[in-house]
This record gives sequence, C-alpha cells and structure tokens, in this order.
Amino acid sequence: MYYDILERTQKRLMDITEWLVWFLDALHRAVDQAQHTLDAVLAKARFWQRWATTPMNERQMKLLGRLLDGFEGKLTSSKWAAIARCSPDTALRDLLARGVLRKSDAGGRSTSYELK
Repeated sequence: MYYDILERTQKRLMDITEWLVWFLDALHRAVDQAQHTLDAVLAKARFWQRWATTPMNERQMKLLGRLLDGFEGKLTSSKWAAIARCSPDTALRDLLARGVLRKSDAGGRSTSYELK
C-alpha cells in the first residue's frame, strides 16, 4: 500500500496530499494501538497494586496473570483446576479465598468467576 501511494504521488505534479492522508491515517492507527497497549499495561499494574498486600501463592498469581492477559471464555473451577494442575476443590478454594474473584450471575453448572 505504501509503495502504491508513493508511486502515484511521485508521478503527479508533486501533490503529496494522498500520501499525507495515508501517512496520517497510519500514524493514527499506530497511536490508537499504542494507547490500547498502554491501557492494558496500566490496568494490570493497578490490579497488582490493589492486591499487593493480599498473600497469594504461585498458582493463584499465575492464573490471575492469565485472566489479566485476556482469558478466552468463562473461568470455571474445572478450567482453573486444569490450567493450574490441581484438584477442583483446591481450585474452588483458590477462586474464592482471597476475594480477588467473584461469582458471576449465572449459577449451577454455569457458575463462572470474574475479577472484582
């Protein structure tokens, strides 16, 4: 795309308007993506700062890190147990013990958990 616009611009009477429009649009997309990345990093930092005084084991920290990085789907105790390689009972205690997660509105077999 860049070379197409550059070539068209060079073949005209030095009217760089089309190239400038393309460049500014690309710059805008880059700034938006950088802002999105920065927002995610700052959200993680705020999360860990908020929970810094709450004692957590490695397993809990690992899974919370996965949640903060964009966990696909809903977090259930069975998914937590499979990822952390622990029993479902341990996973359930992990989920609720520290108060970092809360149950979602769905109950029964649809019970899942989300960050507070």
